[in-house]
Amino acid sequence: MDSKSVEDMIEASSGVHFSGFHMDALEMRNTEVGQLTSAAEEMCRQPFVIGVAGGAASGKTTVCDMIIQQLHDQRVVLVNQDSFYHDLTEEELTRVHEYNFDHPDAFDTEQLLCAMEKLRHGQAVDIPNYDFKSYKNVFPARRVNPSDVIILEGILIFHDPRIRELMNMKIFVDTDADVRLARRIRRDIVEKGRDIAMVLDQYSKFVKPAFDDFILPTKKYADIIIPRGGDNHVAIDLIVQHIRTKLGQHDMCKIYPNLYVIQSTFQIRGMHTLIRDSQTTKHDFVFYADRLIRLVVEHGLGHLPFTEKQVTTPTGSVYTGVDFCKRLCGVSVIRSGESMENALRACCKGIKIGKILIHREGDNGQQLIYEKLPQDISDRHVLLLDPILGTGNSAVQAISLLISKGVPESNIIFLNLISAPQGVHVVCKRFPRIKIVTSEIETGLNEDFRVIPGMGEFGDRYFGTDDDDQPVLAPKSRDTKSSTD
Repeated sequence: MDSKSVEDMIEASSGVHFSGFHMDALEMRNTEVGQLTSAAEEMCRQPFVIGVAGGAASGKTTVCDMIIQQLHDQRVVLVNQDSFYHDLTEEELTRVHEYNFDHPDAFDTEQLLCAMEKLRHGQAVDIPNYDFKSYKNVFPARRVNPSDVIILEGILIFHDPRIRELMNMKIFVDTDADVRLARRIRRDIVEKGRDIAMVLDQYSKFVKPAFDDFILPTKKYADIIIPRGGDNHVAIDLIVQHIRTKLGQHDMCKIYPNLYVIQSTFQIRGMHTLIRDSQTTKHDFVFYADRLIRLVVEHGLGHLPFTEKQVTTPTGSVYTGVDFCKRLCGVSVIRSGESMENALRACCKGIKIGKILIHREGDNGQQLIYEKLPQDISDRHVLLLDPILGTGNSAVQAISLLISKGVPESNIIFLNLISAPQGVHVVCKRFPRIKIVTSEIETGLNEDFRVIPGMGEFGDRYFGTDDDDQPVLAPKSRDTKSSTD
């Protein structure tokens, strides 16, 4: 799935269709509109860091090269852990055949951490040029400039938790031991000037034991495991698509700190695949949509304020925890937002839920507004429910209505399944203190201002009112799929 850069997407949002909606009862605020953009431009744009680990000669470099090739439209830099070996002392050089290059202590981890921190903060660094024939760093060092994506590759990059914490995605390349040995023999003879007897001796003494003791145990930290390394083209293609999705979300979240995208897993991607498929039955669509909605609701509840609370457990021990926010209500945007009410009720027993209807009448942009909200809504935190954020027009109207009822902007959490970058831009720019929680950031809007890739008319598909004889269309631009629902 090809993705535009976030700058292109936001620039395109300047051409988003605004249908002239207006509400005479509400006074639209004009303050703070430009403040968020200028603040966002000053934010440190840290790169997306991908770690690629695995045994020696497992195919890590091949995997990295294939990822870089497919991410040709991004600024990508490769940093090899092999560049950070310690120089061998004169004494170590005399018995180099006894030196374990696969042990964590063989690497200058502090220097690697320093280089990564500089790259993450937009500074150019000089990466050491390690010579495997002299076993020392040689001149010149490799100059590496700041990039959008950093791929960190090495056998033990998952070993140190400080390095793991720098990574946005962790990949482990899993290749059969016999294949790795054959590759290592060929590589060490050709590239490192070693004879076969030395290679085999090192393998039995150091390489295999180090793999079992230090490298294989780090496999558990991987987000993704690739069997057969660079030969697994299908896995790499899927990973690149996943990386592109994460890159789009990563950039948006860096610009808007009040945007929260739930952590993507292949389980979540699988559910998205099902509900986006035009051939998925209504029963399956509702089932998997409900699962995703529940995840979004739970994540949204995690952003509510809490108070510390101590309880006594059945064992007589004291447990210090937190107490849930009591002053809470939901507000669904009719009709698609009503699909999210059951998940909210399942999480919050007895919660009050209000309704807002934003109806587009003809082409003149008039709106008929219906609202039924709790009388004390101004004293509550509000979870605003709407599965799709498209252009942001109806979201702005709904949020403006809540604010006119006395709800503080910071007390509103907007929950949706998918969000177009243009809609995020419009809502966050106008209301920089609300929180948006979503499960995926979309590619954008097409020329008809429909969310793409989207999932069709959400309300029709969820409630079973779509025409089975008609093809599924992407949601209309007003966010809530069909403004005449």
